Amino acid sequence: MTRVFIFPGQGSQAVGMGKALADASSAAREVFAEVDDALGQPLSQLIWEGPADVLTLTANTQPALMAVSLATIAAMNEAGVTVENSAAFVAGHSLGEYSALAAAGSLSVADAARLLRIRGEAMQTAVPVGEGAMAAILGLELEQVEKLAAEASLVGVCDVANDNGPGQVVVSGIKAAVEKAAELAKELGARRALMLPVSAPFHCSLMQPAADRMAEALAQVTLNAPNVPLIANVLAAPVSDPDAIRTHLVAQVTGRVRWRESVLWMSENDVDAAFEIGAGKVLTGLVKRIAPGVAASSISTPDDIQSIT
Repeated sequence: MTRVFIFPGQGSQAVGMGKALADASSAAREVFAEVDDALGQPLSQLIWEGPADVLTLTANTQPALMAVSLATIAAMNEAGVTVENSAAFVAGHSLGEYSALAAAGSLSVADAARLLRIRGEAMQTAVPVGEGAMAAILGLELEQVEKLAAEASLVGVCDVANDNGPGQVVVSGIKAAVEKAAELAKELGARRALMLPVSAPFHCSLMQPAADRMAEALAQVTLNAPNVPLIANVLAAPVSDPDAIRTHLVAQVTGRVRWRESVLWMSENDVDAAFEIGAGKVLTGLVKRIAPGVAASSISTPDDIQSIT
């Protein structure tokens, strides 16, 4: 069996995530403590107790989801399941790439936490609140959404941000342009064109100030070659060279999350099982839709870990 470990992005967070693992595993508790120390705040308390509106602030959500994923990996390691012995590749959705890299030994947990705090803050402040927006276009294919985004760009910036799966594409940009894209999508017969409750227009050219900030931050940290290759969002292909990874992490801030293509690459290169590590089951559902031949499941509880040992 050729396995890939995949790591969730923003939207998978929930108050209480990771608590059962921390209660059951000393290794998981150590990860949460390390993240708290790195950030100089009791993030684990916020993760487990809320309030939800504070947890969902981008600057908190990004390191929080990473903490839960890495605590899960630590508990898996404790049970004898390691990335290098159990997975051929790692991949993550947006911020999940940092979780994937830390799981594969490319980044330290502390550096990943600090980078994601910086990333969250930089993405939040790149565009004034209320000026940007994102919309999920359901029921149209990528090429159709690319065309309507180009038409909407006559109003202002409107980029394809996420190619999540068949008939599930997200656009991002100036609010008026994104609203125009949603109108055009409905005219084209989209099943839904849903404005998303996000605080900033992620993964579009408006995020360039955040990309510049991440270039500075990533230049300050040590990036090792991962124990297994990372299937990078902006490439939809594997990469192991630390300098290339650094470049792709910067490009990812403004670039498209090519998740559908990434999963297709997995299925075309003999991956037959994908395990979503950490909070939620969003990626598990997407893998099942994109590549039905790849068995997909989520690992978030002590019982889940026992099921793959």
